[in-house]
Amino acid sequence: MALFSMEAMMLRKFLATATAAVVLAVGLSGCSAAGANDDKTLVFWTVTQGDEQLPVLEDMIQRFEDAHPGVTVDLEQRSIDAHKDALRQVAGTGVGPDVYFYWEGSGLAGELVDAGLSADLTSYYNKYDWDDRFTSAALAGITQYGGHHGVPWTRQAMAVYYNKTLFKKAGIATEPTTYDELIADADALVDAGVTPIEVGGTVNWHIMRLLDSLVETECGATTATALFSGSASWADETCVTASYEQLKTWGDKYFNDGYLSMSNDDSSLLFFSGDAAMAIEGTWFDGTVVENGMDPNELGIFRFPTGTGRLSGFGEALYVNDASTKKDLAATFLDFVTSTPIQKDSVGTWASLSANKEVAAGTDNPLDALWEPFFTEADGVYNPADQSLSGEVTTEYWRIQNAVLTGEIAPADAGAQLQTFIDGSAK
Repeated sequence: MALFSMEAMMLRKFLATATAAVVLAVGLSGCSAAGANDDKTLVFWTVTQGDEQLPVLEDMIQRFEDAHPGVTVDLEQRSIDAHKDALRQVAGTGVGPDVYFYWEGSGLAGELVDAGLSADLTSYYNKYDWDDRFTSAALAGITQYGGHHGVPWTRQAMAVYYNKTLFKKAGIATEPTTYDELIADADALVDAGVTPIEVGGTVNWHIMRLLDSLVETECGATTATALFSGSASWADETCVTASYEQLKTWGDKYFNDGYLSMSNDDSSLLFFSGDAAMAIEGTWFDGTVVENGMDPNELGIFRFPTGTGRLSGFGEALYVNDASTKKDLAATFLDFVTSTPIQKDSVGTWASLSANKEVAAGTDNPLDALWEPFFTEADGVYNPADQSLSGEVTTEYWRIQNAVLTGEIAPADAGAQLQTFIDGSAK
């Protein structure tokens, strides 16, 4: 998924994962309410920051503390999956952070809203005029549960990054505009001795990004939306089988060797080193490629050619724990970090576009300018599966995608198995 950071440093990821359980067991067990006991200390949980993101976030926090003498923001970072696990474990317990970063969508933020971990911030929206600060697209993910849960942090989208030199080596002169052209380009890359695309299978959401786009391609926007919303049956739509057939083809022919036992961080190294031609990533990747020594002028980005006109995208937000006794201070912090001056100083750090409508796209990285047309020309957005499905159904979605890739489940049986699980989980 996605993200506030893509965890470029493997050591930091290891340490964050290893300490998550200790933090929960020791750091939180003695707390009677969310966050630290000190009335002027805010506990802020987020995912592990990359080398470019962390100094910017720390500067934001320092500027906030300087503007509010006596206030301290206690930043805690974890790897993506450890962050999810930590929040799910404290949901409903009355402990945890005061403020936390999370992904919008019913399968992620919606799960925590239902569990009572998110405070309705409507009164603060009125106090700070936040409805006027953010774009309508950014606010849609905030108001989807009723009231206002969280404040928009980023507008994220995903597309295909590609290495221009490797495309040229394979004789590819233009970006693909149809799925058939994309397949033809992948075949040309194979013929040129180039791995077409890198994926890391140990984090299921890396492969999920492709499967989501294949469902959009094979089923079309209306049916894909119905499938992920639960109003259509995965067992009844023939396009579902076609989607899994295409996924198997990608796994057999176009993925990097050993992808199922490789993390996204390791597979991304293949892209950074010029050993893989494409990567399905999001706006955050603009900074990541530079951080890893690539010349952004040598890269291009194209929307996955689904044929529907929709853009793969999602929102990220900062939430206030409903159990926090420091909601006023938390809201003051959210107002500060999403304000126009602060956002102007940080645009391009986590996404090419700010959710604050007064802030223009960054100009330092030429890749940032490629995203604005994607947003403005798109005929809507389709969300990642883990933002559309419940947590337990997402886990099954991942299990089935992996089983199709290994040959344990035939593509023709995948949809029926997923629907059987969905039906059973609803009882």
